Amino acid sequence: MDWKNIGIGAVVNAALTIILSWIFSPLFFLGPLVGGFLASYLGKGFEDYAEMDAKDGAVLGTLSGIIGGLIIGLLLILGLGDISAFTTLIEETSSFIISAYVIIQLSVIISLVLGLVGGVLGAVVKK
Repeated sequence: MDWKNIGIGAVVNAALTIILSWIFSPLFFLGPLVGGFLASYLGKGFEDYAEMDAKDGAVLGTLSGIIGGLIIGLLLILGLGDISAFTTLIEETSSFIISAYVIIQLSVIISLVLGLVGGVLGAVVKK
């Protein structure tokens, strides 16, 4: 595993998602796509074989998406992102812990799926 490239993809994922949510919320999905793309495009193949295929890109993009989703969730909870989509959730639940858990879970799942797609795209483009 190339953890440096996964980390780069995760940070780009989180930063781009938060910035795009400030500018124009519907574009937030570009963050995980770009993060997964970078993680797999910059990544190398595994030790068993020299080339990288779509499965390797999916793994790298998924790991980048999970880490980036955790970062995004924590930033949203701290109030650094556009949390307007989750405002009703926080108002309806009386417990901050339940709201924080749901926000982190949603951000990880969305980022994981989009990071996977970006990772596959990065591996295909790299070929």
